[in-house]
Amino acid sequence: MKFYDREEQLAMLREMRELSYNGYSRLTVVTGRRRIGKTTLIKEAYKDEPYVYLFVGRKSESVLCGEFCEEYQEKTGIFVPPMSAFRDVFRYLMEEGTRRKYTLVFDEFQNFLEVNPSIYSDIQNWWDKYQKESHVNMVVSGSVYSLMEKLFKNRKEPLYGRQDSTIKLQAFSTTILKQIMEDNAPGYSNDDLLALYTFTGGIPKYVELFVDVKATTCKKMIARICKEDSPLIEEGKKLLIQEFGKKYATYFSILQAISMGYNTQASIEDYLGGKSLGGQLLKLEDTYDLIRKVRPIWAKPKTQTVRYEISDIFLRFWFRYVEKNQRLIEIGQYPALRKIMEDDYETYSGDVLERYFKLKLVESMEYRDIGGWWDPKGYIDKDGHHQQAELDIVAFRLKENVLDVIEVKRNPDKFDKGLLEEKTAYFSSKEKQARKNKLVLSCFSMDDM
Repeated sequence: MKFYDREEQLAMLREMRELSYNGYSRLTVVTGRRRIGKTTLIKEAYKDEPYVYLFVGRKSESVLCGEFCEEYQEKTGIFVPPMSAFRDVFRYLMEEGTRRKYTLVFDEFQNFLEVNPSIYSDIQNWWDKYQKESHVNMVVSGSVYSLMEKLFKNRKEPLYGRQDSTIKLQAFSTTILKQIMEDNAPGYSNDDLLALYTFTGGIPKYVELFVDVKATTCKKMIARICKEDSPLIEEGKKLLIQEFGKKYATYFSILQAISMGYNTQASIEDYLGGKSLGGQLLKLEDTYDLIRKVRPIWAKPKTQTVRYEISDIFLRFWFRYVEKNQRLIEIGQYPALRKIMEDDYETYSGDVLERYFKLKLVESMEYRDIGGWWDPKGYIDKDGHHQQAELDIVAFRLKENVLDVIEVKRNPDKFDKGLLEEKTAYFSSKEKQARKNKLVLSCFSMDDM
């Protein structure tokens, strides 16, 4: 698959290179979840010149240093004396920057923690000493988001505040996903586009896995996933173990519970045997960036009306189908897994479609606030029946005093305008902010993707 998007990030990396070469050394941090395209971005940014690329493997310090010296010598043609301590290697690299201008990349930078934690102090020492008199464009990237955040944003860490710029890569936008489908599957259906979003969440590597084998229809994607050699079968577990380490079991169970519909703290704790999980939920949200609290639009921060959802679309899918059906996978029943996914896909993707449209509205840059709204107590309709009080999307326009109230349906024929009007009237009766604005009611369906 060809390189897509990332124009702003490419420009930033190249700008930092120019500042380093024409002024003094700069440090850029590239973060983002596994498979988001950090290494590919760096290679694309600097494809016009040789650069020194050093991969931080989980090896002994002396072996790693030997590899670094060989790589530097191969890329530059400059003899490098043998060194076995990283502090000597990094000092050499910074001293070289006083004699020549070059780009230095450390990939999987967080792995130094496994090699020798004191390496970060060595980097800080020589960086502080040589930065102003050298011309090194240094870029460090890492897949373990929580560790990369800690290394550069925790005041107690030696590299705190040393970065000159930070790039956090996100999944592809809806616009880019459509462009990819247009390039690789002309005449694609919106159901195929939704399937691509449902199964990949817009993560570049996962998109590439489908595109490169021409699996660009919903059925072909499901068939590609439900194979013994499919990399997506083990991907969720690898991603989480990489992030959490050996103590992943409790976090794993919480994510499993949320994927099954237990979306309040009380229901999650009940499902997991009554354990208190407030601390773990906070870490999953703030430290690991894997879940998020969802409140009704305009709800106060301390409201008890809170739901949790898995913020990563791929992980949401992975827990729903792969982790839930591990027994089938263990005995090689991939045809059975495929049938489960095909039979359930329409129902499951209907929920994902709502997330797709929220993302599309965010990307439009036309709204100041976008969310959903619900009242856990519900309401009594005109016939005396209890009804759920929930609106899929409420979006507050940026340039007008208008609220778009949107019902999301895969099939527009199932849209009940009268029911939406009834729920919206209840919404207005409960929310003063709604009564101050014009309400525009509509339905988004597959036709609007």
